[in-house]
Amino acid sequence: MPACETPVISFRPLPECETKGHRIGFDMNSTDPAAQNPTASSSSTRDAAPRISGVGRVLVAVYGILALAATGRSVTQIIGKFDQAPLAYTLSALAAVVYILATVALIVPGATWRKIAWITIGFEMVGVIVIGLLSIFDSALFPHDTVWSYFGRGYGFVPLVLPALGLFWLAKQKGKRA
Repeated sequence: MPACETPVISFRPLPECETKGHRIGFDMNSTDPAAQNPTASSSSTRDAAPRISGVGRVLVAVYGILALAATGRSVTQIIGKFDQAPLAYTLSALAAVVYILATVALIVPGATWRKIAWITIGFEMVGVIVIGLLSIFDSALFPHDTVWSYFGRGYGFVPLVLPALGLFWLAKQKGKRA
């Protein structure tokens, strides 16, 4: 049986298999790192590596927790008492969507998702500031709190601090990965 018909563990095709058009032969004894680890030399895979590590993982975890909390709050508010404060509860639902999208955008690699992360977290920052100011200066607009009311007071001001940290972290990652 020719060597190229016997599959072995590695991802580098044997030369005799390439000339015969076979696709299943691989060189198990190669010392080439690319043959032993196919992602090591693939620039497209390397460029698509996740940008979360260290502080980024904590940031994603906090975004994920806030996404769950905001989603739960908004669903409960909309189902139970939407007629009492439709604007506030709609804004809570919007905040939930923003947190979900920001979490996904921070996790998924690639330039497009990086742009989505910038836009989403930037929108979140503007939303927290605008809704925070409106809830202070025109509290009649918000008879019940939203996630972003009073700059996220109901969430320990995490909604105010988180986008600033997120934008800072994204800016710091700019030169590292797309």
